[in-house]
Amino acid sequence: MTGTVYKSTGSWYLVKSEQVLYKCRIKGKFRLKGIKSTNPIAVGDKVDFDLETKNNEETGVITNIYERDNFIVRKSVNLSKQTHIIASNIDQVFLLITINNPPTFTTFIDRFLVSTRAYRIDTILVFNKIDSYEIEERGEILYLKDIYETIGYKCIEVSAKENTNVDLIKKMMLEKTSMFVGHSGVGKTTLVNAIDASLNLKTKEISDQHNQGKHTTTFAEMFDLNLENSQDARIIDTPGIKGFGVVDIDKEELGDYFPEFFALKQDCKFNNCIHVNEPKCAVKDALEEDTVSWSRYKSYLQILEGEEEHYRTDIWEKDQE
Repeated sequence: MTGTVYKSTGSWYLVKSEQVLYKCRIKGKFRLKGIKSTNPIAVGDKVDFDLETKNNEETGVITNIYERDNFIVRKSVNLSKQTHIIASNIDQVFLLITINNPPTFTTFIDRFLVSTRAYRIDTILVFNKIDSYEIEERGEILYLKDIYETIGYKCIEVSAKENTNVDLIKKMMLEKTSMFVGHSGVGKTTLVNAIDASLNLKTKEISDQHNQGKHTTTFAEMFDLNLENSQDARIIDTPGIKGFGVVDIDKEELGDYFPEFFALKQDCKFNNCIHVNEPKCAVKDALEEDTVSWSRYKSYLQILEGEEEHYRTDIWEKDQE
C-alpha cells in the first residue's frame, strides 16, 4: 500500500491511504542507511507499507520512502552534528511573526528564509496578533514589512481574534499543502482553528495582557482542511521552534539565498565575493547607501561565521547610531 505520513512521534507513524489512517512503524534498516537526520521519516513523506496483524491489531510496516520534492530541515536540538527534518513535500510555508508575546527577531526570520529558499519553498511572512499592538509596535511591523517586501517576500497582517485576513490565508491554502512555523506562543494553533474550526486543536492560555493561546503541539502533524471550494487543502502544524540552525549551505553559496545580495553579485569586483573583506563589493556599497538592510547583513555574517542563534538582533540598532 502507498500513503502519506500525517504524524510522526519518533517510533510510530500515522500514514493515510485511501482516506484511512494506519499506525505504522519502520524497519530497522532505515536507520542504518547513512541518514544523518534524527528522523528517517517525516510528516509529508510518501511511503509504501505492508499491513500485518499482531495481537488482533492491524498495523503497518513501512518498506519504502519515496524521494522528497523538498523538505524543511534544521539542526537537531540535542545532537548538534545531526539534523531534524520538520516536514517534507510542502507547497508553501507561513512563518508566523509576533513583535512581542513572544518577540520574533530578525536572526530567526532570516535563518528560516535562507533554508526555505535553499529548498525552493515559497514562504509567506504572517505578522500575527495585530489587534494587540500599540503605535510603536505597529511601526515596527511596518519597518519589517518594508524590509521583506522590498526583497520579494509576501507579508500579511493577521488577527485570528478579529478575523483579520484569515479569509485571505484560506484562499492562499486552496489545493496546497501548507506548513505553519514560528516560536511557541505566536498563535499558530489559534490561527489554524480560525481557518478550520472543525479541527479544534488544543491551545492553552498564557498569563499576559493579550491572553493569547500558547502552542501545545509536541510533534508535527498534518491535517486535511475543510475549506469551501477545495477538496485538497492540507496544513502541517509544527511544534514551536526556539532557534533555527542553517545546515548544508557552503559559505560561497550563502549569499545566493539572500535575494538582495544575489541581485548585486554581478556588480562585485570578484565573482567569488562573500561580501565581507573584499574590495569593491556591491553589497557593502549598498549597505552604506542604506539600500540593503543592516539587520539582514548581520544575520548573513552570523550564519557565515557559524554562530549559533544565541543572541537577539536589535533591528533598530542602525537607526540609533
